[in-house]
Amino acid sequence: METITLGQNGPTVTPLCLGTWAWGDKLFWNYGDGYGPEQLQAAFTAALEAGINFFDTAEIYGFGLSEELLGQFMQKIANPVQIATKFGPLPWRFTGQSVSDALTDSLKRLQVERIELYQVHWPFAFFLSQETLMNTLADEVKRGRIAAVGVSNYSATQMREAQQILATRGVPLAVNQVRYSLLTRQIENNGILATARELGVTILAYSPLAQGLLTGKYTPDQTETPGGARKIDPRFSQAGLQKIAPVISLLTSLGEKYDRTPAQVALNWLIAQGNVIPIAGVKTSQHVKQNAGALGWRLSDDEISQLEQITRSFKS
Repeated sequence: METITLGQNGPTVTPLCLGTWAWGDKLFWNYGDGYGPEQLQAAFTAALEAGINFFDTAEIYGFGLSEELLGQFMQKIANPVQIATKFGPLPWRFTGQSVSDALTDSLKRLQVERIELYQVHWPFAFFLSQETLMNTLADEVKRGRIAAVGVSNYSATQMREAQQILATRGVPLAVNQVRYSLLTRQIENNGILATARELGVTILAYSPLAQGLLTGKYTPDQTETPGGARKIDPRFSQAGLQKIAPVISLLTSLGEKYDRTPAQVALNWLIAQGNVIPIAGVKTSQHVKQNAGALGWRLSDDEISQLEQITRSFKS
């Protein structure tokens, strides 16, 4: 399988990352209702069988349970697994030691001594300055507890500031994890994508299927209704689904050509952008197998252009 290097000289990972927000999360994903540890263990195993060993989690997912589950699953296998997790700059965390302590707790839950990527979950750091935060993360790279430093939801300006602080320590900024899909293309207009390319920062694209909108599962006649918070999301209303119908039609058409699903085409489009890794959320082994179908083939330049043109309105 082809691989991608995170940032300029970070870890080498698979071009698709599997997201574990739903692992243990009852607030948004109704963990325990229809899926639990058994299904997640099967999803983890299916991922490794498909050659995908890059997982993204966070200390806040399931209030630590997502990391704990990953740690338990990793203990059962000999294969190398690459983990990205996230630190939340909460109001009571205002010292470098609080950052190191949070990392220690994540490592304990994951049952590892080192992770490939440690990311700052959001840029608003309350009383913790970016200088303290980034210098502490650089210290942890030197200590060997993290291989690469990343940020999440940072603007172009915030990303550049983080990169400059880290650069004084000889540590590159490896990634910026942001929302990016065919239906959420704002990073192409607001400077984030251009700045990432200038700085050699990899984009980790979360919600790459727009929370299921790009799967083709939801149509204007509402034969399938979403669960959880998506029930009140206007994008899932009849009018919202009508708006994206032409996009789904093109994804379906291209999918038929390659014997792929609309979701697999949508993920392939993101990978084709270059130095972009989609994070596809998974709850079951079937989800993993579906997402893995985005790998091993490539849309033509003309097809990439067609998708770019039909979704241009989603840049704003």
